Amino acid sequence: MGNAQEKPSGSSGGGGTPRRDKPRTHGAPGKEVANGAPRENSPAGGEEEPQQQPDSSGVDRSYLDAPAGALPPPLARLKNEGNYLFKNGQFGDALEKYSQAIDGCSEAGIDSPEDLSILYSNRAACHLKDGNSSYCIQDCNKALELQPFSLKPLLRRAIAHESLERYKKAYVDYKTVLQIDTGVQAAHDSVHRITKVLIEQDGPEWREKLPEIPVVPLAIQQQHREKPVSVEVAQARAARAAQEEARRKEARFTLLKHEGNSLVKKGLFQEALEKYTECLSVKPDECAVYTNRAICFLKLSRYEEAKRDCDSALQLDPANKKAFYRRALAFKGLQDYLSASSDLQEVLQLDPKVHEAEQELEEVTSLLRQSLMNRAAHT
Repeated sequence: MGNAQEKPSGSSGGGGTPRRDKPRTHGAPGKEVANGAPRENSPAGGEEEPQQQPDSSGVDRSYLDAPAGALPPPLARLKNEGNYLFKNGQFGDALEKYSQAIDGCSEAGIDSPEDLSILYSNRAACHLKDGNSSYCIQDCNKALELQPFSLKPLLRRAIAHESLERYKKAYVDYKTVLQIDTGVQAAHDSVHRITKVLIEQDGPEWREKLPEIPVVPLAIQQQHREKPVSVEVAQARAARAAQEEARRKEARFTLLKHEGNSLVKKGLFQEALEKYTECLSVKPDECAVYTNRAICFLKLSRYEEAKRDCDSALQLDPANKKAFYRRALAFKGLQDYLSASSDLQEVLQLDPKVHEAEQELEEVTSLLRQSLMNRAAHT
C-alpha cells in the first residue's frame, strides 16, 4: 500500500525533495509505527550533540560550528542545523537543511562519498518521519550507492519498504542489517513479524520467493564492529540487553515454577524441591516459591528447613496465611507445639474461615496439653 506523493522537484546532487511553502513542525521524535513498521528513534545524523553555549540573545547556536566530517564550514553548519532541527522534531525544516547541504556539495564539487551518504541518509530519516516512504527509499538508495552496506540507510529503507507492504524487500534489508550488527533489536523484531506475514502470503515455500539476500563482506562487518560507539547507542544497547536478560529470567522462572508445581501434584517432592530451589536462584525474593518449597520439606519431614522457608516468606509478606500455616506444621513436626499454636491462631486471626487451621489448632492444643502433662509426670 503506497503513499500518494508528488514527483520530487529538482534538487542538484542527484536527490529531489518536496518543497513546502510553510515548514512543518512535529512532535518530539519517538518510536512510531507505519503499517506495523517501527520508526527510528535515533538522531538523524547519528552524532553526539556537542556541548552548547547560548549566544548573547540567549539562543544556543554553538552546535552550528561543530565539525562534520570533511564538509567545509558552510555545509557543516547546514548539516548540524539539520541534526538539531531533527532532534527537536522539526523534520520538515531539517529536510530543507539537508537538501541545501546536498546541493552545496554538488555545486562545490566536493568529493566525499561518506559525508554525502550521511546527508542522504539523514534526509531519508526526515522523509520517514513525514510518512514519505517512497522518497525515503530513493534517498537510501543514493546513500547506499555512495557507501554500500551502510547500516542506517539499510535500516531506514527496510522500515520504508515495510510501511509500503513490500515485505520481501523489507525482509532482505533487515537480514542484511543483522549481518552487519546482530544487536539491532528492531531488525530482529521486524524479521520475526514479517516472517509470519510471508508465511501467510506464500505458504511453506516463502523463502524460495525471496530476492537474494546480499552477503556482507567480512571487512565491512569488522569495520562496523571497530567503529566507535556513541554514548546514546551504548546506553540503548545496554538497556536492550538488560530487557532481554530480564525476559529470559522471567521465562526460565515461569517454566521452573510450573515444573515444580506439576511434580508436587505427582507426589515427587524431592524433584519439585530442586525445581523450586532453581527458581529461587533466578528470583530470590519470590514469596510463593518459599511457601511452595516449604510443602516439599514438610512432606520429606525436613521440618527445620520448612520453617526457614516460611520465615523467609514472612519477611517478604508478613501477612501470608500459607507461610504461617506451613510454619505451624513445621513447628508441630519439631514438637514445638506452643509455637505451632501461636502461628495457627495468627492464621485464624487473618482468616477465621480456614477450617484446616481450626482442626490443626485443636490437635496441637491437645498435643501441647499432653506434652505438659508428660513433663509434669517426669518432674
